[in-house]
Amino acid sequence: MKTRIISFANNKGGSGKTTTCSNVGYCLAERGKKVLLIDCDMQMNLSLSFLDEQRVMEYDSGENNVFNLISGKKSVEELAVPTFNEGLDIVPASIRLSEIEEVLYEMGGREDLFKEYLSKFAAKKSYDYILLDVPPTLGLWVRNILKVTDHVVIPVEASPWGLFGLANMVSYIGKVRGKGKHPEILGIVLTKVNVRKNYFRDTQEFLKDMKDIHIFDTVIRVDSTIEWAQDNSRPVTAYRKSARSAMEYEELTDDILKLLE
Repeated sequence: MKTRIISFANNKGGSGKTTTCSNVGYCLAERGKKVLLIDCDMQMNLSLSFLDEQRVMEYDSGENNVFNLISGKKSVEELAVPTFNEGLDIVPASIRLSEIEEVLYEMGGREDLFKEYLSKFAAKKSYDYILLDVPPTLGLWVRNILKVTDHVVIPVEASPWGLFGLANMVSYIGKVRGKGKHPEILGIVLTKVNVRKNYFRDTQEFLKDMKDIHIFDTVIRVDSTIEWAQDNSRPVTAYRKSARSAMEYEELTDDILKLLE
C-alpha cells in the first residue's frame, strides 16, 4: 500500500484540528500503522502534544524542524524524531514558520516545493501514513501543503462561529485540486460538541446540505480531559483511554480507516 498523506485543515482557528491530528495519529500507531506527524503550524501545538516544552524549544531554536526542510538544509529522514509511542514519529515545527510566506515568495512563489521534498520521501514507503497539521490560513504555505496531500480531514467546531469560513476552505481545496484527483476531502468532523445546545443541531442541519462531502457520524464532544492531556504533552487517547473524547477519537480513526482501506 502506498503511503497516504492526510492533512487536518481549517482556515478558522480553534476548530480542533491539532487535537484531531494528534489523536488520530496516535490511534493509527496503536493499530500497528507506522505514522509520521509533521507539524506545519508555527504555534507548535502538535509538537507539544508529544514532546515536552524544553525539547520543542530546542528543536525550534536548532535545525531539527520543518522550516529547515523547506530551506533545504535537512531531509525528512534527518528531521523525524521518535515520540513516546513506538511506530509514531514527528517532525517538529518552528516559530520561524512565521517567515515561510516571505521565503516562498522570494523563491518565486513556489507552490510545489514542499511536494518535491515530501513526495520523494513518501515514495520510499517508510511510513503507512503521514499526517500534517495545517495552519489556519489560506496562503502560499497552505497551498504547498495541500499540493502534496492525498486526503483532507476538516474539523469543524460545533459553535455559532464554527462554520465561519468553511465554504472558503472547501473552495480553496477545490482550486488547489484543479482538474486532478487530489487533494480529496475525506470528510468533515464536528468537534467541541455540546449535544444539548441548539447550535449543534443547527450545524448538523447545515452540513447535511453540503453536496458530495462526507460528514463523519462520529462527533467529538466537549471534554476537559483533553486540556489535562495537552498539559501533560499527550493526546487524550494516550493520556486517559477511558475518557469520552478518547473513545470518540478511537471511533473516528476506525471511520477514517474504513474510508481509506
